[in-house]
Amino acid sequence: MVFWAKKSLRDRIKHHFGVDPTDLPILTQEFASYNHVNVQLALDAFFAEKKGTQEMVGWQGGISVFSFKNSTLSELVAAKSIATYFGFGGAKTAPVRYTTFTLDGGKVVSCVEKALYFHKSQTEKLVIVLRADDSSFGMGENKVTLEVMAADKEKAEAFMEDIRSKLTNHNVYRGKILSLDGKENGININFQALPDVPREKIILPNGLLERIERQTIEVSKYSKAMLEAGRKLKRGVLLHGPPGTGKTMTAMYLAKAMQERTVIMLTGRGLGLLERASEIARWLQPSMIIIEDIDLIAEDRTNQSCNTPLLFELLNQMDGLSDDCDVLFLLTTNRPDILEPALASRPGRIDQAYEIGLPDTECRKRLFDLYSQGLVVKMDDMEKYIRQTKGASGAFINELLRKSALFAAPEGSPIAIEERHMDEAMHELIFVGGLMTKKLLGFSLSDPVESSR
Repeated sequence: MVFWAKKSLRDRIKHHFGVDPTDLPILTQEFASYNHVNVQLALDAFFAEKKGTQEMVGWQGGISVFSFKNSTLSELVAAKSIATYFGFGGAKTAPVRYTTFTLDGGKVVSCVEKALYFHKSQTEKLVIVLRADDSSFGMGENKVTLEVMAADKEKAEAFMEDIRSKLTNHNVYRGKILSLDGKENGININFQALPDVPREKIILPNGLLERIERQTIEVSKYSKAMLEAGRKLKRGVLLHGPPGTGKTMTAMYLAKAMQERTVIMLTGRGLGLLERASEIARWLQPSMIIIEDIDLIAEDRTNQSCNTPLLFELLNQMDGLSDDCDVLFLLTTNRPDILEPALASRPGRIDQAYEIGLPDTECRKRLFDLYSQGLVVKMDDMEKYIRQTKGASGAFINELLRKSALFAAPEGSPIAIEERHMDEAMHELIFVGGLMTKKLLGFSLSDPVESSR
C-alpha cells in the first residue's frame, strides 16, 4: 500500500542532517498562548534574515495513536515509537494547520498551529517545531512551544536567543492600548480603541494638568537622564474627586499622549489579573497600568485564587517591581477615604495624589464654551447658567448642552439654542430627573435653582 511506503518524519529529519538524529541536541522553550503571534512573527523574521531555504510540513500520528497531546520533536525522532509497534510506522506528513490572529487596526495574521520547519543555510541546518499545545485535561495554561534541533548545542542556543530578541523587537503589543481578561486555560490580551482626547478638552483648574503631566509625561520624556541620576522610574499616581469631573478623560488623554508607552487597562474581571498585568507591564516597558474606580476593589472584593484583597495585591505588585522599571500605575477613585488607610500603611507606592474637584466658575465657563461648539448660541446671558451650575460636574454641563440641542433640533439646522431650550433642559435634568439623575451626572447643588416652569 502507498501509505506504508510513505517516508516517516524521522527519515526526513535524518536525510536533512545527513546523520542519525537520535543523538542530536534539542532545545525547547514554552511561551504563553497570547504570544503565539509574536513567536510566529519572530520565526518569520529569522527566516527572512537568514536567507536560506525553508521547507514546512505538518504531521499526524507520533508516539502513540492514543496520545492526547502533540508529539515532541524528541518523540518524532525516536528510533521506535509506540505507534510503530502497532504497525502505524510513526508520524507522517500532513497538511499544515493554521489559526488566525487579529492585530490592532484589524490586520489578520496567520499563525501555524503545528508544523516542522527544515531550515538550511550556508552556516547551519536546523529542524524547528512550532506547535500550540492545549493544557492536558483543562489543567494549567495553554502554551505555544518552540523546539529546535541542531548539529550542536551552541547553534540551538543561538537560535533560541535570536528568537527571544526578535520576539521583543517584533512584539505586536508594544506601544498599544490593551486590556486583559481571563479564560479557562490562560488569559487573553485584547487591543482597545480609545477616543482621541485633545489637551484642550481637559478642563481643570489652572496649573493642575501641568502638575499631572510633570509626574507622567515629563518623567517619560526624561527617563534616561533620571535613571542615570539614580532616580526611580516606577511610580504611582492617584486621581481622586467627585464623579464626572474629568478623571477618566485625563487618563485617556495621558494614554494617547504617551504613544511609546504600552497601556494596560484593568476593569471588570480583568481586576483579578493584577499579577499578570504587572508581568506584562514589566516585559513591555515603558508601560502604564490604568485602574479606574480603585475604591471598588478596596472593599470586600477579593482575588478568588488566593483570597487576598485586590488592593493589597496591587500594592504587593507595585512593591515587586524594581525602581528602574519604567512602569506607571495610574489609579482613579471617587472615594479616597476608603483607600487612605491602606495607602498610608504602605507609604511610597503612590507618589502623588491629585484632587480633581468640581469645576470652579472659570472652569465652568470653559466647559460651556467647549460643549457648545458646533451649536449656534443665541443667548444674551450665558453667565446665568454658569452661576446656576455651581456644584455641577463637567459631565452635567456636557449633558445640559446636549439636551438643550435636542430640544432645539426640531426647529431647524444648524441647531440654534436659546434660553428657553436651556431652561427646558435644566428643568428636565434637575427637577424631572430627580436626585438619581443629579447623582449620576455629578450634580451636588446645595441650593438648587428654581424651576422656570
